[in-house]
Amino acid sequence: MTALVPGTPATDRGVGPMLRAWRERRRVSQLELALRAGSSARHISFVETGRSRPSEEMVLRLAEHLDVPVRERNALLLAAGYAPHYPETPLDDPALGALREGVERLIRGYEPYPALVVDATYRVLAANRGIAMLTDGVAEHLLAPPVNAIRLTLHPQGLAPRIRNLREWRGHLLAQMERQIALHRSQPLRQLYDEVVAYPVPDTGPGREPEEPVPYFALPMRIEHEGQVLSFISSISTFNTPMDVTVAELAVETLLPADPATVKYLHSLLP
Repeated sequence: MTALVPGTPATDRGVGPMLRAWRERRRVSQLELALRAGSSARHISFVETGRSRPSEEMVLRLAEHLDVPVRERNALLLAAGYAPHYPETPLDDPALGALREGVERLIRGYEPYPALVVDATYRVLAANRGIAMLTDGVAEHLLAPPVNAIRLTLHPQGLAPRIRNLREWRGHLLAQMERQIALHRSQPLRQLYDEVVAYPVPDTGPGREPEEPVPYFALPMRIEHEGQVLSFISSISTFNTPMDVTVAELAVETLLPADPATVKYLHSLLP
């Protein structure tokens, strides 16, 4: 999924160093940021060094132009001495009822293709029948709530033994997590990463690359299901301009068939 993980809470470093860290991560100069935000490089410098306290409006404006995630924008506001701007509404709150219904309808509409909804730490919040088909036979403890999509995929008692290109797919997932950790410094994600990176990878068998790989337009996950090898391309969707932390960290992942044989098999299995 696109990228979406919770960051670290506000610290006693102050808003200036936090803004500077985001600017440096985005590789934007003080002058460029000032031009984007309608300010001056001098003022940006004063804010970053603590010589000037930015207004609430300025914090939000700078965060927007630095593409700071919604959760982190609240952290910046707290560090500057302001109240959080964005609520964090529990997904089961009645206020998000229409959202839940819409998302559940969306993933059902992808059937028979697998689709699921995850949060910022890959916790599965909803899944369709296609996902249930793929996870049939995995260890029960991996399916006990809260189910984690990364753990379910890479655990030796999960999907990993059936993934034909496990090394390649594992490398893709770990690299994705590394990018998120480097950007957001999420402790929960770091703990998950440390756990899954330690899972063993077989030298031969399903985890080995095929001798004659089939060309695809994107990296597929090739997984066995009842003797049939299925190939999927992952696609991730997020919400545009979210105004709530919970909504900002939701992602819908769909596994689209990468070849005609997979299409035919899925439609025969889940008509």
